[in-house]
Amino acid sequence: MTVCLDQLGPEGAKSFPGPRLVRARPDRPGGRAERARQEIDYGRRGSGYLFGAFQPASGEALTAPYRGRTIANWVDFLEQVEAWIPPAVERVYAIVDNLNVHRAMDVLLFVVAHPRWEFVFQPKYAGYLNLIEPWWKILRSLAFKGRRFESWEELAQAADAATAYWNAHRHPFRWGRRRRHQPRRPAGRALLPRVA
Repeated sequence: MTVCLDQLGPEGAKSFPGPRLVRARPDRPGGRAERARQEIDYGRRGSGYLFGAFQPASGEALTAPYRGRTIANWVDFLEQVEAWIPPAVERVYAIVDNLNVHRAMDVLLFVVAHPRWEFVFQPKYAGYLNLIEPWWKILRSLAFKGRRFESWEELAQAADAATAYWNAHRHPFRWGRRRRHQPRRPAGRALLPRVA
């Protein structure tokens, strides 16, 4: 089984209040109107990382929120993925990038403890080889697009709900599939312009 692994983030709860009606202040005693003002709402409402696993053959995904991108969190997520993969699978090929967290000594100890795992590191500047990247795009559109979150917990719940929705409606990913699913024209043929 092939599993694509990566992190998304840092994702943070948005700090702006969104569109609100701003009322102009009444006229000053001198007859001059004063500009409308809006208070600045800049607050750190929490941020973190979403760790994800994606199986391209079935389209199934797993996400888990963490406050930081640490080695301990990565190994904990690998244990979750190990429990998520059926025990009947004899070999697991994990596709990951070259982040230092993915090459740590604790990850090496994880591989020793779980001999069915083998890590495949993608080349630098070749993020498109990891099929979890299109899944992150889908997750952003399902969970985050056009929404405002007051806290990191709300953001993590939205990602969890979007992952559950995706898994209920999943489909396998295929390399080179056209976006609009239209048949290609034969090479060398073009449409002739219409003569009026």
